[in-house]
Amino acid sequence: MRISLGTNANVTPLPVLIIATYNEDGTPNAMNAAWGTQFDRDVISIYLSSHKTTDNLKARKAFTVSFATAKTMKESDYFGIESGRKTNKIIVANFSAYKSEYVDAPIIPQYPLTLECEVMELREDGEDAYTLFGKVKNVSADESILTNGKVDMDKLEAIAFCPFDNTYRLIGKKVGNAFRSGLLIKNKKK
Repeated sequence: MRISLGTNANVTPLPVLIIATYNEDGTPNAMNAAWGTQFDRDVISIYLSSHKTTDNLKARKAFTVSFATAKTMKESDYFGIESGRKTNKIIVANFSAYKSEYVDAPIIPQYPLTLECEVMELREDGEDAYTLFGKVKNVSADESILTNGKVDMDKLEAIAFCPFDNTYRLIGKKVGNAFRSGLLIKNKKK
């Protein structure tokens, strides 16, 4: 028997994304965002409410997106519960940052996988609501998470946000191969 849970979509899992920008004085800022996805092969989309980050996106037209990991879970959560308008969160979290070679935004090296992006559009979707579209100019990864030159999800230990119970979950083990596992059914019907 199925139970109705209402209209809250709760698409899950949601990647825990850390958006980094520069403030007007050049100091790095970071925020936690979970409502993001890949929009095209080299375009991402993130839904945001009004933050210091949205101010920075309007001014600098660039940002980085890193993937939170099991190792960075506490700091990543902190980046979502503290305001960048009041605090230098990077310093408080005891993290560091350096400038991307590809965009006018900081890379936080404690996150081993980062997308370096230019703002394509920061669309206002209502009062204090925005959809950010970013063009990926480079993807940088720490060698520690690579296997044969490719990102190894087991080594990355990326975490996801579960909106059903407001928890962070470790993205799990491999269970199949995209564009291949379904061939067992497709080839069976012939």
